[in-house]
Amino acid sequence: MSQRIIGLTGGIGTGKSAIAHYLENLYNIPILDADYYAREAVREDSPILERIKNRYGNEVINIDDSLNRSRLGEIIFNNATEKQWLEEQIHPYVRHQIETALSASNAKIIVAMIPLLFEVKMQDLVTETWVVYCPEEEQLKRIMERDGLSEKEARSRINAQMSLSDKIALADVVIDNSGSLLHLQKQLHQLLA
Repeated sequence: MSQRIIGLTGGIGTGKSAIAHYLENLYNIPILDADYYAREAVREDSPILERIKNRYGNEVINIDDSLNRSRLGEIIFNNATEKQWLEEQIHPYVRHQIETALSASNAKIIVAMIPLLFEVKMQDLVTETWVVYCPEEEQLKRIMERDGLSEKEARSRINAQMSLSDKIALADVVIDNSGSLLHLQKQLHQLLA
């Protein structure tokens, strides 16, 4: 049996998580979430969190010894060198966790939700790539509402990623998430039929 491993990606705020949730709940497809593994990589007392603390000091650590994500975000989303350093710490861990989960699963279809799929060159882990798209104004609105960010902060997060047009050019499938829920469901149903 050949496994169908879908690499689900897209820009921040395009709706990847909502689509993954839908696929998991309606189709019982296992979801491997790179963001979950990235959070796990920096849990309290992890070697990666220690390296982060050594580089930036206690200003990025909360009183309970957890990572202060918003403070770290302020640093990395305004400095490409620091963003790259952080990614070099976290991405090998994330890749290892996804590889381990894939090798342990015998599911016919698996979704690996990897926001930076192309940027970190993890396409080799999947059999097809799906990019979730919505217009930039919709993206901005979603990020600002979801994360409580200013427009400037939201734009810096969008601009810190590969452009959606570049991701679309590399994709096997483009999912339009700018319409109704019914429109989205129809697209997903056709892709899984």
